[in-house]
Amino acid sequence: MIRRAIDIFGSLAALGLVGPLMVALAVWLRLDSPGPAVFRQRRAGWHGRPFTLLKFRTMCVDTDPYGISPHGGEDPRLTTAGRWLRERSLDELPQLINVLRGEMTLVGPRPLYERQAALWNDRQRRRLEVKPGLTGYAQICGRGRLTHEDKIELDVQYVERRSPWLDVRILARTLTATLQRGDDVYEQQYSHERLYETDTSEAGDAR
Repeated sequence: MIRRAIDIFGSLAALGLVGPLMVALAVWLRLDSPGPAVFRQRRAGWHGRPFTLLKFRTMCVDTDPYGISPHGGEDPRLTTAGRWLRERSLDELPQLINVLRGEMTLVGPRPLYERQAALWNDRQRRRLEVKPGLTGYAQICGRGRLTHEDKIELDVQYVERRSPWLDVRILARTLTATLQRGDDVYEQQYSHERLYETDTSEAGDAR
């Protein structure tokens, strides 16, 4: 109940602060390329229950929504506005609405596809014991430099170690990383076993 209250207060406060910015970004996205400003996609939520994830669209509308995630800013599928948003992590701002709805929390494992969750072992499925988050442990420990397996292991470690203090640390480091615009925005290798560039069976967040 306390965590939910923090999520409601935090998401409302954040929406109040960045609401005008979100409107401006939505207008820019619509003017920059044809298509909606907000991208919607089904993801696995708490205990595997599906929900609709919201984010600003960063790629052209004819892009496969389950295709390979960009591994560099030169990817031709990225729109001009979308590239700018991705490199500053501002494309995730609409997920504040997911947090307000109760589908996500401010800090937790990032929501992945249902088909990915179906392949996890018992330990890996522990990441579904908590709500997916706007930011998480893996996002401050390497993000795009990590493989899919590395991220899942860090997510499980977060579930095992979860505490208010750890959440505060993650939020603080997320804000710092966003302001610094590090080189870990784009994924470099999806899996330990297969190079990210050639792996299409378990794609990342395409749009």
